[in-house]
Amino acid sequence: MLVVDLGKWMNKILIDWGMDPKVADRFDETIIAILMIAIAVVLNYLCQAILVGGMKQYTRRKPHLWNTLLMKRKVFHNLIHTIPAFLVYALLPMAFVRGKDLLLISQKACAVYIIFSLLLAVNGILLMIMDIYDGKESMKNRPMKGFIQVLQVLLFFVGGIIIIAIIVNKSPASLFAGLGASAAILMLVFKDSIMGFVSGVQLSANDMLKVGDWIEMPKYGANGTVIEVTLNTVKVRNWDNTITTIPPNLLVSDSFQNWRGMRESGGRRVKRSINIDMTSVRFCTPEMLAKYRKIQLLKDYVEQTEEVIEKYNVENGIDNSILVNGRRQTNLGVFRAYLTAYLKSLPDVNQELTCMVRQLQPTDRGIPIELYFFCALKDWVPYEGVQADVFDHVLAIIPEFDLQVFQSPSGRDFQRVLPAASEEKGA
Repeated sequence: MLVVDLGKWMNKILIDWGMDPKVADRFDETIIAILMIAIAVVLNYLCQAILVGGMKQYTRRKPHLWNTLLMKRKVFHNLIHTIPAFLVYALLPMAFVRGKDLLLISQKACAVYIIFSLLLAVNGILLMIMDIYDGKESMKNRPMKGFIQVLQVLLFFVGGIIIIAIIVNKSPASLFAGLGASAAILMLVFKDSIMGFVSGVQLSANDMLKVGDWIEMPKYGANGTVIEVTLNTVKVRNWDNTITTIPPNLLVSDSFQNWRGMRESGGRRVKRSINIDMTSVRFCTPEMLAKYRKIQLLKDYVEQTEEVIEKYNVENGIDNSILVNGRRQTNLGVFRAYLTAYLKSLPDVNQELTCMVRQLQPTDRGIPIELYFFCALKDWVPYEGVQADVFDHVLAIIPEFDLQVFQSPSGRDFQRVLPAASEEKGA
């Protein structure tokens, strides 16, 4: 037999070198094993140099998606590691003819190495699948990373059971059967992973969240863009570039605001009001109307409205000598008409969506005049700029309509009142 011949050959060489026959009998198998390992290492190096090197050259010449990802995730690297391991495993019986215990230990070590290399190769394939899905625009709304992580957990869990079965010389089926009794402990250990997986499925199935969404969850200090959805965490990059991590189950059980609908719509809503002092509201005089006609955005409105009012008053025999009789324009009404025309003239306001100026319920702080429109610029900074420009203009134009903004008394107001009161007291 080859085994016998190989053993005798190594034993003879050692004796020829002057080694004691008893010592030669003790170390001949060990030396054969070392030689086999050395051959396996050299073979591994040659396979890596030839096969992997050839694959790298091919990838450089013809860079396709599949071969690029295979090299990136080192699938070939890990598979090639199994070639010398299989060789050593097959040749070990030739090395340990008499040492059965060493043969068993060595074969177990080779088997564990082979299984571990295969696990890494399969894990690389799973990562390839994730890379392919991440590269597809249509798949970005699916948290594939969470599903891949679940498969990775299952892969290494099963691989770990097989490795343990090899080490303890038991059947993997018996170990899996024994784990059934420990299901409660396993569920406790993997509680977060299980909850994360279930929550990830719910988030994906209901299209509640995807990478790139702007979400707001003040309870957990999150206000920014989702950058990663994993099995156990959802990472949010806040506007101050801090990172907030939120467990997926909290996004399912708690409330959060997703701004995706706004981004996909034609504009971002502006809903803000300004309070007008009620004492400044009055009927328009001919002088006021003449002034308003000079305003480009109001000219047509004032003339058309005056025609309608005059026609109504004539048809109904209204006595215009008393202001309360008939219909008249007010400076507040003309102001609302101006604001409406002003908003419709702005290029940054989406005219296809709701655009209006309305009067709200008067309060002890005046009459709220609300501007309700949609800004075509949806990013935060430009949006705030448009909103500020609009209300800067509104505040500056109010005195032109003989109106006043309601403002609670400030220290400056009291400074004006006190000297006047002192002068009256002195007089």
